[in-house]
Amino acid sequence: MSGTSLDGIDLAYITFNFDTTWKFKIECCNTISYSEEWLDILKHLVGRSSEELQQIDINYTAHVAEVITAFIAENNIQDIDAICSHGHTALHRPKNSLTYQIGNLKELATLTKHKVVCDFRVQDVALGGQGAPLVPIGDQLLFSEYDYCLNLGGFANVSYLENQKRIAYDICPANIVLNKYSNMLGLAYDDKGEIAKSGAFLDQLETELQNLPFYKQSPPKSLGLEWVETKIFPKLEASKHKEADVLHTFTEHIANQIAASFKTGTKILVTGGGAYNDYLMSRINSKKKLNLKIPSKELIEFKEALIFGFLGVLKMRDEVNCLASVTGAKQDHSSGEIYLP
Repeated sequence: MSGTSLDGIDLAYITFNFDTTWKFKIECCNTISYSEEWLDILKHLVGRSSEELQQIDINYTAHVAEVITAFIAENNIQDIDAICSHGHTALHRPKNSLTYQIGNLKELATLTKHKVVCDFRVQDVALGGQGAPLVPIGDQLLFSEYDYCLNLGGFANVSYLENQKRIAYDICPANIVLNKYSNMLGLAYDDKGEIAKSGAFLDQLETELQNLPFYKQSPPKSLGLEWVETKIFPKLEASKHKEADVLHTFTEHIANQIAASFKTGTKILVTGGGAYNDYLMSRINSKKKLNLKIPSKELIEFKEALIFGFLGVLKMRDEVNCLASVTGAKQDHSSGEIYLP
């Protein structure tokens, strides 16, 4: 899979077993960074014509197939039931009944010569859902020992059980903003949040961010790149402040939004690249006493890949992999397409 943080394509070879409960083992995993050319293309998908997106989709599917084939060869993988692909989100406008992930074409099966399970979001949107988040079914079946599962990727999102129903939603933007301002300083990311830590707090900017209508909405709700480009970046750019000050303030913003989402003393599994951001973790802890659990490096970085693999397994078994309580769809359902080579 590939996320909004654009750190690359995540690949994981996983074994799943079911005997009253689901168990998994990540056999091997890797992230293949994007070339400068692909980074430029993926950063500017919004605003492309449908014809341009379709051509990008064809090219991206071919690129993903090459990356997968190389991963299989390098790790000498022999036994594969299916390749499960999330692809990369090009458009996500569920209010307009639109979501589009590139890298999910039937050609992926033809090029890799394996069964492919993919395109997990479209059916949910057609059923009136947000098409996101989809990870919570994995949280429920693979990580039930935690009160909350928090992912700190391009966006911060949360999943938890309430009154026997899984609730999940995007909390706020995270690395999609922090990485952009780190890029302005010539860095891929703000290592451990050290630059943010050095900056100054911009009170007015944080007030403007806190007042965004999205934060007053009830779940289910989800965010996309388009929302960040229209609602967040213009406010940050208009502030005309130093990158370090924007990083400091936006880190504070993320911490405020996250702390407000959790009950005191609860056990929280933290994954995604933001788990390495020591300054962000300290700011969350400063707001509310929480039991933040940071797992192995493997799980921090590949939990989403793991769960999209799991979605594919559930689809092949014709079992529910999309929860209406999470996405707002008309019903729970088994989502995705299955393509044979």
